[in-house]
Amino acid sequence: MALELTWKEKLLQSALEGSRRDLSRLLTMIEKGEELAMSKGEENHDYMILGITGPPGVGKSTLVGRIISYWKDRGKKVAVLAIDPSSPRTGGALLGDRVRMDSANSGEGVFVRSLSTRGNPGGISASLMAMSKLLASCGWEKIIIETVGSGQSEIKIVAFADKIVLVDGPDRGDIIQAEKAGIIELADLVVVNKSDVPSALKVAENIRSAFSFSNENDSPEVLLVSAERNDGIEEMMQLIQSSESPLWRSRIKIRERLLSLWDHRLMSSPMLNQVIDDIETGSISLEDGLDILSGWKNE
Repeated sequence: MALELTWKEKLLQSALEGSRRDLSRLLTMIEKGEELAMSKGEENHDYMILGITGPPGVGKSTLVGRIISYWKDRGKKVAVLAIDPSSPRTGGALLGDRVRMDSANSGEGVFVRSLSTRGNPGGISASLMAMSKLLASCGWEKIIIETVGSGQSEIKIVAFADKIVLVDGPDRGDIIQAEKAGIIELADLVVVNKSDVPSALKVAENIRSAFSFSNENDSPEVLLVSAERNDGIEEMMQLIQSSESPLWRSRIKIRERLLSLWDHRLMSSPMLNQVIDDIETGSISLEDGLDILSGWKNE
């Protein structure tokens, strides 16, 4: 006699059979920190995660729309996880809404989900791999993780991608900020969007010049595109699919993933508030508090 499925197993089965509603419910559960057990037979390892990051106003939403269309035209199912930094200043939520609107008429081949960092990018980072595995198991072959900005918070998020595209614009010059934050080390490709604007060429030349002073011989390609005009998209996609990350860049990604998960584990400890209280009163040191939270001491 077969065992009756639990409600969570029923949700998973329904999502695997194509239910978007139940897929969304499972993603919400993962976002809230719940674990989802999947059998080996349900896991799909044949998928790609593409990270897209860059400051507001450089045309990322239009670029993501082009990427979606490119893959969809080739029979691929594309899922987008648009990260909302929960800050009205950055406009992250609007970005997710824009992608959703642009893809609204794309039929069954596109799935878009906005996620909130709630001020804790390490928290959402910890969920991204589980979400990606779930999406892949449900038939989504190409998964785009999209963030707003080019700072330390974005590193925690895009480090989970197989390939990372850093997007800049002709009027921004935020590539310097990205370099300071270290995110440029993770980029497999730098895209200067809005190539039809005269200053775009100068921005691309400045970035290439900056790379020329680097000690690394395998700096990322710098490509001019116009997402609005659909110029350079074919070349961009070929570079995304054919480029291989050098060993040192892969190691940086792994390091950032570990740091992000470590940060999340510490901040999620049920003993966090007690440890903070004990440090505040002077009964334990910072080092003792870290040992307790990491499980090395259980006093």
